[in-house]
Amino acid sequence: MTPSRSQFVGIRGLTYHVRTWGDPDARKLFLLHGWMDVSASFQFVVDELGSPWCVLAPDWRGFGLTETPQDGYWFADYVADLDALVRELAADAPPVVVGHSLGGNVALAWAGARPEAAACIVTLDAFGIPAEAPTRAPHKLARWLDALRDEPVLTSYANLGAVADRLQKTNPRLPRDKAEYLATQWAQELPDGSARLRADPRHKRPFPTVARIEEMEALWRAIAVPVLGVVAGQSHIASWIAPEGDVDAQIARRVGWLRHGHLARIDDAGHMVHHDQPRAVARLIEDFAAAPR
Repeated sequence: MTPSRSQFVGIRGLTYHVRTWGDPDARKLFLLHGWMDVSASFQFVVDELGSPWCVLAPDWRGFGLTETPQDGYWFADYVADLDALVRELAADAPPVVVGHSLGGNVALAWAGARPEAAACIVTLDAFGIPAEAPTRAPHKLARWLDALRDEPVLTSYANLGAVADRLQKTNPRLPRDKAEYLATQWAQELPDGSARLRADPRHKRPFPTVARIEEMEALWRAIAVPVLGVVAGQSHIASWIAPEGDVDAQIARRVGWLRHGHLARIDDAGHMVHHDQPRAVARLIEDFAAAPR
């Protein structure tokens, strides 16, 4: 495996952990993980990169080795954290930004607010959120209030091997050696041999507000740089944005909001496409970043 090193930076009142690979003086490549994941999730993609990069992969707030905030989690906070990280770590030139799932949607929102702050954006199985009717507002607010009263908890595991078992159950394509490596990063081994996820349980609280698709569209339309949306051929997430319609048509419609939007597809891959097909993901990132503009 390509060795990584950890750096800790002060961002918006939190000590942020950023896993770093490669040459500090090379072109900057940000890798943004998804919900309930950690920065080490990109190890297998980094192992397949062919060009020199300075790879910067933060653990989002409340995940991995990054500090936990006092007041919970809001989508806009992830966007603000990314904005601060880019200013702190890539002030010399616009970086290439790659995000998986939540990380991809954060990258797109940020690029809408900062239209030329990135060189380009690549999203991995991240095509936004499903539209919600305003009539759901009472239900969503009630669920959030209930979650504040009854705090969520995370599953505990007998040992790190059980964590690896869980990872393979979620993703049957994941080889055992990769599952065992990820288990050591995804979870912390306790003195009694049991394992606890490196995540704040409050991440499981539902959002109290209705998702407004019009706002997402406006942000995406404001992005000035090229965007590549990577579709995972066997992902269950893509159908989430089109529960009663044509998934491919819905994805194409959303990519059409982008001024310079492109699509690529990786078959034989589920939602964790960067685990299932890391070489294909690495090639797409490097080819897109190197393409003439």
